[in-house]
Order: sequence, then structure tokens, then C-alpha cells
Amino acid sequence: MRWIAIATAISGLGAALVTSGAALADSTPSCSVLQADLTPTSDLQIVMWLEDASGNYIDTIFITQQTGRYGLGNRPGRYDFNSGPLWPYGRRVTTFPVWSHRHGMTFPEVDFQMEHHVCCGDENALSHSQDISSPDAHFCKPRIEHQEGWDGVTCASASGLGPYTDKGIYSPTATSLYPPRTDIVKGGQDSPSVDMYKLMDPFDAVSQATPPGGVTATVTWHVPAGLPNGSYVLWTEVSKETQSGDPDGNSNATYNASVYPAPVGIAYGNYGIPNRGQPSVVYSAPFVFGGTTTASTSDYAGYGDPEGQDGTLNPPDSTITTAAGRLQLVAGEAGATYRVRVRTSQQQDAIPPGPATEAAAVDTTATSATISFIAPGDDGLVGKVSAYQVRYLALASITDANFDAATPVAGTVTPDDPGQVQLVDVSGLLPSTLYSVGIRAIDDCGNVGPLTVTSFTTKDRQFGEVDACFIATAAYGSIMANDVDLLRGFRDRVLQQSTLGELAVETYYTFGPPMAQVVGSSDLLRSTAREALGPAVELARGLLGPRSSRAVTSVQAPAAEPTSRRKFTR
Repeated sequence: MRWIAIATAISGLGAALVTSGAALADSTPSCSVLQADLTPTSDLQIVMWLEDASGNYIDTIFITQQTGRYGLGNRPGRYDFNSGPLWPYGRRVTTFPVWSHRHGMTFPEVDFQMEHHVCCGDENALSHSQDISSPDAHFCKPRIEHQEGWDGVTCASASGLGPYTDKGIYSPTATSLYPPRTDIVKGGQDSPSVDMYKLMDPFDAVSQATPPGGVTATVTWHVPAGLPNGSYVLWTEVSKETQSGDPDGNSNATYNASVYPAPVGIAYGNYGIPNRGQPSVVYSAPFVFGGTTTASTSDYAGYGDPEGQDGTLNPPDSTITTAAGRLQLVAGEAGATYRVRVRTSQQQDAIPPGPATEAAAVDTTATSATISFIAPGDDGLVGKVSAYQVRYLALASITDANFDAATPVAGTVTPDDPGQVQLVDVSGLLPSTLYSVGIRAIDDCGNVGPLTVTSFTTKDRQFGEVDACFIATAAYGSIMANDVDLLRGFRDRVLQQSTLGELAVETYYTFGPPMAQVVGSSDLLRSTAREALGPAVELARGLLGPRSSRAVTSVQAPAAEPTSRRKFTR
């Protein structure tokens, strides 16, 4: 209950500081605004928070949604798991170690459900049985690099429900400094903890899509009336996971997959790639509240612990090479350059923006859509708005009541003059699914305009884009289940080596997806399908041998694991 009370209090504070700009503007035409400008490189995790001159934490004003909404720092699995696009497991305590130790909050740690089973639980698992897994609309299943769906865009399952993942369960004892994910609604296979996730995340209100690389982004914070004028510091922490080929040079001689290797003794340990590169870097921008002011910084102040174990801000040194350039150097006023710039001002604005009009989906694919709408005015029909809030829901209509619970669109819209056409891309969708998109305009004082809603249905998944082993995956609940792996090996190493076998595979690809959709929706049919697949599994096991068999759930840790495991929990 202590965690709930803390989270509820902080959530109320965050709502007052961040989302109640409209209420503030209704009571007075004047407001104070802080704007932070930065130009990130690609695929970063970013958090910005405010402290006073004495180092007391005030509030988090921005956090990328992978951490703030989708629980990147507090989800099942050890922190040093391999990674990949939209990888579902591994609590990444290395993401924002400085911020996480300064905000002063703790949350229950999210573990695999089977970690608390008496028989066999640990946090090394990458495959999970049907009874503890449910469809995931955001993360992808673990994959091998270069495997179809590795891009994180075509990863949804053939059933259209998304892959099955374990959403976890709260540890009764262990804690985390990161919030859990808030985007899921509890399913029948999920633990009761899932209902608590959203209640315990005070950062969902300021979670936003990651700004695209190379584009200047502006974070706007509407200053609460009770915050006194004076000296403050805006802190910005930036991290990045190393990806295949390391195109951005995130690894170096000090921080790489050899010095910080992937764990061994993990079932399906060849899935994903090692993700260890240079640690998070932190920028510090002191500024003054009161009137119109500008401050900036072009140098990083230090870096976080590479294993996320403490909140120490390590001073700049020669081990940090390319990480200091994760935020681009930008030319500012009078020839000065900056990586983070802070601007404060007083605004006079009590009139909310008008509604966006003529909203419609002008182009759709199986996994994306482009939404078009006509820009409203800042004051009704006059002036340019400050920003837009764009969110979407699947299989339900967005309303004012559920707008904040909907998924933010992973992209930004640069406001144009009233009457101009605005476009926004919505990606990461499921095929053949009805979606509702809501659009609201915001002005400089945080006044929010009326909600505009449009709906569309994504196209069917095209042949050749579907996952393999449709029916087996639906029956067993995970493409990485032991018997599914056997069947996949039988397909690749036996059937596809002959013309007749290849024909059988093609026939299965034609009729498998619709059958899988029916099988996956019924416990009885899943059980029946497993029985029907039994002879094929035994045949595959006999032909391929016992060495092809992998653990259904997880392997036990090496002898030293009980000691090292404590290093991975918080």
C-alpha cells in the first residue's frame, strides 16, 4: 500500500504540473512557460527533469514512452538480456540510472510469472507457456537477427492479435526505481498485478514518442502557479542501445559486447543481439525562472553507471567517445551553439484552440496509416497552435474520458497556419484491425482544444508477410515453445528439401493463418490442436533427434547465478 499511496500522490502532482494547463488558464490569462530545445540523433531514450539550485528534485517534464509508458526499465527478465527491435523482456536499469536514483520513488519489481512458481522459476526465460501469456499489441516476440519481423514493424502474429508475451507479476519483496508499463488491459492469462500497473506510473502523463533523429524538438512545460521564481537546473539524460553493426559507433574499447557480454546458459540465448554500448550521458542547464530568460549547454555534465546500479554522475572522461554527441550541436543566438537550450517566458492566453477539422485516413497499409486534418487556430480560428496531442485506440472509439489512456502516436506534427493540411503517420499497427485516432490542439499556455476523432481499418496482411508455424504457435502460445521449435526445424530441414514437401509448406501457409486465428481464440481448440499436432511432434523428434529439443520455459541458472542475480534486481 505504501507504493500505491506514493504513486497516487505523485500522479496527482504530475497531473497538476503537466496536464492542467487548461484549468490554470481558465483562472488567469497569464501563464509561465518553459521550453526546452534539443536535436537528438536516432533511436534514443530521453528524460528531462527539474531540480532547484540545492539539488532537490521538482518534477519530470518529459520522458520517452518506451520507458515512461511501456515499462522499459521495469519488466520481466534480467537487465543484460540480448535486445532487438521492440524486444519484450529485460528490465533495462541502465537506461536512466541518474534520473531513476534522483526522483525519489520506488515501485514493485515486475518479474516473470513463473519466477514465483515453486518448481522452476527464474528470470532467465525467453519462452512462456500459454497459461501465463497474452497478446501484446506493442512488443514483438524475441527473434534472431535477419529473421522475418526483426524490423519491429512486421512482427505482429498471423492471428492479428500480436505476439504472446508474459506481462509479469509484482515481486512481493524486490523493488525498482522505474515504473511498470501502463498500456495493457488485464487478460485472462495475466496476473492481478497488471491491474495495478497504470495506477503506479506517475510519468505516463509526460510520456511522449521519441523525437525523430535530426529534427529539432521542443518540450513545453506549463509552470505551476505555486513554483517560485529563482534558480533551477534542467537535467537531460540520454541513452541508446547498441544495435547490429553499431552504425552510430555507440560501442568503443571500454563499452562493448566483449567487456559486457550477453549472459550465458540462457535458453534461446542466440535470439537478439548484445546491447551493451556507452552508458547514458547527462546534460545540465542552469537557468532562472522569472520573466523571459534563455540558457543553454553544449557539453555533457557526466555519465551514468554502465550497469545501472547507482545514481552517481561520473565526470566526463576519455571513455566516452561518441555518446556525448547523441544530441546534435545546434547554432543558437549570436553564434552560440547548444545541445540543450532552455527558454522561459510569460504568456497571455486564456482562449483555447479550435478543433482540427476534416480528419481522415488518406493512406493505410496492414501496419500503418497516414492521417490528414486541417489545422485549427491558436485562439479559436486565429494564430498557430503550439502543439498537437495525437493518440489512437484499437477496437474502440476515443473519447475525452479515455484519451489519456490511448496510445500516443510515435511521431510529431509541426504545427502549420490555420486552414493548412497537416499529416501524421501512425505506425506499428495490427492488420485487419479497426482503429480510432483522436487529435487535440494545445496553445502556449496549455489550453486544450476540442477532441477530433476519425476511424479506419488497416488492410489485410499480404501473403509472404505472415509468421511461420501459425497453428502450432496458436496452440502452444509461443513460437519459441519446445514443440513449435521442433516443428519449425522439421519444416526447414526436412519438408523444404523436396518438391512435395515444399508444396505442403505452401499449402499450410495458405490455409494456416485463418485456422490459427480460430484456434488461438479458444482454450478448447488450443488443447485439441496440441493433441492433433502430437504425432507430428513425435515424428519431428525422431527424425531430428533429441538435440533439437529446447526447454519449454527456461533453464536453471548456473551455480553462481544466485549471487549474480542480486546484481540484476533492484
